[in-house]
Amino acid sequence: MPGLVLASSSPRRRDLLGQIGVIPSRIAEPLVDEAPLKGELPRDHALRLAVAKAQAVARGPDEIVLAGDTCVGAGRRILPKADTPDVVRQCLELLGGRRHDVWSAVAVIDGSGRLRSRNVRSVVAFKQLDSAEIEAYLESGEGVGKAGGYAIQGSAAALIRAMSGSYSGVVGLPLFETRALLRTAGYPLG
Repeated sequence: MPGLVLASSSPRRRDLLGQIGVIPSRIAEPLVDEAPLKGELPRDHALRLAVAKAQAVARGPDEIVLAGDTCVGAGRRILPKADTPDVVRQCLELLGGRRHDVWSAVAVIDGSGRLRSRNVRSVVAFKQLDSAEIEAYLESGEGVGKAGGYAIQGSAAALIRAMSGSYSGVVGLPLFETRALLRTAGYPLG
Protein backbone atom coordinates (compact mmCIF):
# COMPACT_ATOMS: atom_id res chain seq x y z
CA MET A 1 0.00 0.00 0.00
CA PRO A 2 1.42 3.40 -0.91
CA GLY A 3 2.16 5.80 1.91
CA LEU A 4 0.48 9.18 2.02
CA VAL A 5 2.42 12.33 2.83
CA LEU A 6 0.31 15.29 3.94
CA ALA A 7 2.17 18.43 2.89
CA SER A 8 0.54 20.66 5.49
CA SER A 9 0.93 21.75 9.07
CA SER A 10 -2.83 22.39 9.35
CA PRO A 11 -4.55 20.25 11.97
CA ARG A 12 -7.84 21.00 10.17
CA ARG A 13 -6.65 19.25 6.99
CA ARG A 14 -5.52 16.23 8.99
CA ASP A 15 -8.91 16.10 10.76
CA LEU A 16 -10.80 16.48 7.48
CA LEU A 17 -8.87 13.58 5.95
CA GLY A 18 -9.80 11.51 8.99
CA GLN A 19 -13.48 12.10 8.17
CA ILE A 20 -13.02 10.06 4.99
CA GLY A 21 -10.86 7.41 6.66
CA VAL A 22 -7.53 8.69 5.36
CA ILE A 23 -4.65 8.75 7.83
CA PRO A 24 -1.36 10.14 6.47
CA SER A 25 1.68 7.96 7.03
CA ARG A 26 3.66 11.14 7.54
CA ILE A 27 3.16 14.89 7.74
CA ALA A 28 5.67 17.33 6.28
CA GLU A 29 5.44 21.09 6.49
CA PRO A 30 6.13 22.58 3.06
CA LEU A 31 8.32 25.67 3.02
CA VAL A 32 6.56 27.87 0.49
CA ASP A 33 6.30 31.64 0.25
CA GLU A 34 2.55 32.24 0.46
CA ALA A 35 2.65 35.91 -0.56
CA PRO A 36 0.36 36.65 -3.52
CA LEU A 37 1.98 37.54 -6.82
CA LYS A 38 1.28 40.99 -8.26
CA GLY A 39 -2.12 40.94 -9.92
CA GLU A 40 -2.81 37.33 -8.92
CA LEU A 41 -6.48 36.41 -8.59
CA PRO A 42 -7.73 34.45 -5.56
CA ARG A 43 -8.54 31.30 -7.60
CA ASP A 44 -5.07 31.29 -9.17
CA HIS A 45 -3.40 31.95 -5.83
CA ALA A 46 -5.03 28.94 -4.14
CA LEU A 47 -4.14 26.57 -6.98
CA ARG A 48 -0.57 27.85 -7.33
CA LEU A 49 0.07 27.39 -3.60
CA ALA A 50 -1.47 23.91 -3.42
CA VAL A 51 0.75 22.76 -6.30
CA ALA A 52 3.84 24.47 -4.86
CA LYS A 53 3.26 22.87 -1.45
CA ALA A 54 2.92 19.41 -2.99
CA GLN A 55 6.11 19.91 -4.99
CA ALA A 56 8.04 21.30 -2.00
CA VAL A 57 7.87 18.08 0.00
CA ALA A 58 10.25 15.18 -0.59
CA ARG A 59 8.48 12.08 -1.84
CA GLY A 60 9.81 8.61 -1.25
CA PRO A 61 9.35 5.65 -3.60
CA ASP A 62 5.66 4.87 -4.07
CA GLU A 63 4.58 7.70 -1.76
CA ILE A 64 1.65 9.92 -2.65
CA VAL A 65 1.83 13.59 -1.64
CA LEU A 66 -1.30 15.60 -0.86
CA ALA A 67 -1.36 19.37 -0.35
CA GLY A 68 -4.05 22.00 -0.18
CA ASP A 69 -4.58 25.71 0.09
CA THR A 70 -7.58 27.86 0.86
CA CYS A 71 -7.92 31.47 -0.24
CA VAL A 72 -10.67 33.93 0.63
CA GLY A 73 -11.37 36.44 -2.10
CA ALA A 74 -13.48 39.57 -2.09
CA GLY A 75 -13.79 40.25 -5.79
CA ARG A 76 -10.25 40.30 -7.19
CA ARG A 77 -8.77 40.97 -3.75
CA ILE A 78 -7.02 38.20 -1.79
CA LEU A 79 -7.79 38.45 1.90
CA PRO A 80 -4.87 37.59 4.19
CA LYS A 81 -4.47 34.84 6.71
CA ALA A 82 -5.31 37.01 9.70
CA ASP A 83 -2.28 37.06 11.97
CA THR A 84 -3.62 39.59 14.50
CA PRO A 85 -7.02 40.58 15.92
CA ASP A 86 -6.76 43.87 14.00
CA VAL A 87 -6.51 41.97 10.72
CA VAL A 88 -9.49 39.80 11.77
CA ARG A 89 -11.47 43.00 12.39
CA GLN A 90 -10.51 44.42 8.98
CA CYS A 91 -11.57 41.21 7.24
CA LEU A 92 -14.92 41.03 9.06
CA GLU A 93 -15.66 44.69 8.36
CA LEU A 94 -15.02 44.02 4.67
CA LEU A 95 -17.00 40.75 4.54
CA GLY A 96 -20.01 41.82 6.62
CA GLY A 97 -23.21 42.04 4.61
CA ARG A 98 -21.71 40.68 1.42
CA ARG A 99 -20.86 37.52 -0.47
CA HIS A 100 -17.31 36.38 -1.05
CA ASP A 101 -15.54 33.46 -2.69
CA VAL A 102 -13.53 30.80 -0.93
CA TRP A 103 -11.19 28.94 -3.26
CA SER A 104 -9.94 25.61 -1.95
CA ALA A 105 -7.37 23.85 -4.08
CA VAL A 106 -5.94 20.38 -3.65
CA ALA A 107 -2.90 18.88 -5.38
CA VAL A 108 -1.81 15.24 -5.41
CA ILE A 109 1.44 13.79 -6.72
CA ASP A 110 1.18 10.04 -7.26
CA GLY A 111 3.87 7.38 -6.85
CA SER A 112 5.16 7.92 -10.40
CA GLY A 113 5.45 11.69 -9.92
CA ARG A 114 2.32 12.68 -11.86
CA LEU A 115 0.61 15.83 -10.54
CA ARG A 116 -3.16 16.22 -10.48
CA SER A 117 -5.06 19.14 -9.01
CA ARG A 118 -8.52 20.57 -8.51
CA ASN A 119 -9.76 24.00 -7.47
CA VAL A 120 -13.16 24.39 -5.84
CA ARG A 121 -15.14 27.62 -5.51
CA SER A 122 -17.57 28.12 -2.66
CA VAL A 123 -19.60 31.26 -2.03
CA VAL A 124 -20.15 32.45 1.53
CA ALA A 125 -22.48 35.29 2.53
CA PHE A 126 -22.11 36.99 5.91
CA LYS A 127 -24.98 38.84 7.51
CA GLN A 128 -24.52 42.55 8.05
CA LEU A 129 -22.22 42.66 11.08
CA ASP A 130 -22.51 45.27 13.79
CA SER A 131 -19.59 46.32 15.96
CA ALA A 132 -20.78 44.22 18.93
CA GLU A 133 -20.81 41.05 16.80
CA ILE A 134 -17.34 41.79 15.47
CA GLU A 135 -16.00 42.45 18.98
CA ALA A 136 -17.56 39.22 20.30
CA TYR A 137 -15.93 37.26 17.50
CA LEU A 138 -12.59 38.95 18.17
CA GLU A 139 -12.83 37.93 21.83
CA SER A 140 -13.29 34.29 20.79
CA GLY A 141 -9.82 34.35 19.18
CA GLU A 142 -11.02 31.96 16.47
CA GLY A 143 -10.21 34.18 13.50
CA VAL A 144 -6.49 34.58 14.17
CA GLY A 145 -4.50 32.36 11.82
CA LYS A 146 -7.45 31.78 9.50
CA ALA A 147 -7.78 32.81 5.86
CA GLY A 148 -10.13 35.78 5.68
CA GLY A 149 -10.16 36.10 9.47
CA TYR A 150 -12.84 33.52 10.28
CA ALA A 151 -13.43 29.81 10.83
CA ILE A 152 -16.75 28.60 9.41
CA GLN A 153 -16.60 25.52 11.65
CA GLY A 154 -16.62 27.70 14.79
CA SER A 155 -18.82 30.47 16.14
CA ALA A 156 -18.60 32.37 12.83
CA ALA A 157 -21.20 29.88 11.55
CA ALA A 158 -23.83 31.95 13.37
CA LEU A 159 -22.83 34.99 11.29
CA ILE A 160 -23.16 33.28 7.91
CA ARG A 161 -26.55 33.61 6.28
CA ALA A 162 -25.85 31.45 3.23
CA MET A 163 -23.22 29.20 1.71
CA SER A 164 -22.99 27.26 -1.52
CA GLY A 165 -20.24 24.93 -2.61
CA SER A 166 -18.00 22.73 -0.49
CA TYR A 167 -18.32 23.15 3.26
CA SER A 168 -15.17 21.05 3.82
CA GLY A 169 -13.42 23.23 1.23
CA VAL A 170 -14.21 26.35 3.24
CA VAL A 171 -12.86 24.60 6.35
CA GLY A 172 -9.65 23.78 4.47
CA LEU A 173 -9.86 20.78 2.12
CA PRO A 174 -12.57 19.86 -0.43
CA LEU A 175 -13.18 16.22 0.53
CA PHE A 176 -15.13 15.11 -2.55
CA GLU A 177 -12.36 16.26 -4.90
CA THR A 178 -9.62 15.06 -2.54
CA ARG A 179 -11.07 11.56 -2.40
CA ALA A 180 -11.37 11.43 -6.20
CA LEU A 181 -7.76 12.59 -6.68
CA LEU A 182 -6.44 10.09 -4.13
CA ARG A 183 -8.34 7.24 -5.77
CA THR A 184 -6.97 8.22 -9.21
CA ALA A 185 -3.45 8.35 -7.71
CA GLY A 186 -3.80 4.75 -6.53
CA TYR A 187 -4.45 5.35 -2.84
CA PRO A 188 -6.72 2.58 -1.51
CA LEU A 189 -10.04 3.94 -0.28
CA GLY A 190 -13.05 2.04 1.03
